Amino acid sequence: MIQARMIQEWKTLAGTPIPEVAGRLSVALAPDCARFSLRVRPDDRAALDAPLGIALPDRIGGVAVGAGGHALCLGPDEWSLLLPAEAAAGLGERLGAAVTVPFSLVDVGHREVGIAVSGPAATLALSSLCALDLDAMPAGSATRTILDRAQAVLIKHDAEQYRIEVWQSFADHVWTLLEVVSREIALDL
Repeated sequence: MIQARMIQEWKTLAGTPIPEVAGRLSVALAPDCARFSLRVRPDDRAALDAPLGIALPDRIGGVAVGAGGHALCLGPDEWSLLLPAEAAAGLGERLGAAVTVPFSLVDVGHREVGIAVSGPAATLALSSLCALDLDAMPAGSATRTILDRAQAVLIKHDAEQYRIEVWQSFADHVWTLLEVVSREIALDL
């Protein structure tokens, strides 16, 4: 007898707030969203722009905003889509009906959790976990990186606002590091 099991959705960071460092740093669970991994040949990407409601960026690290969400170019033929739930409902079917070029769309919403890091000390806080020069990272860009030992996608909205997308299995580790860094910033260490 074959027995089916449902995958249970879980968010590891619910209910564990990090105190805000008054006027300097805020670390919070980012608003939840639907997440998709999209693969398509670079020459065919424009065929998905209209059905998605977002023009897929053409350069690695590019971020496009539209349809209430974001498209992040993470590789030559790879995009990450962060969309509101209502825009994501039936997305695969809509794209399949509207697009004639080969593509792959995988729902990865169960895999990741978002963390919002903001404030004048946001770059300092993240720099303590990341080897990238975040001051040199352009606003409105995204990259894969390592935070301590955890793979993550880092989105820099502007000089004081970042979003981390990290696998749920590493989320508690990253959250704990941000908690320690937040305390150090509060103490001016």
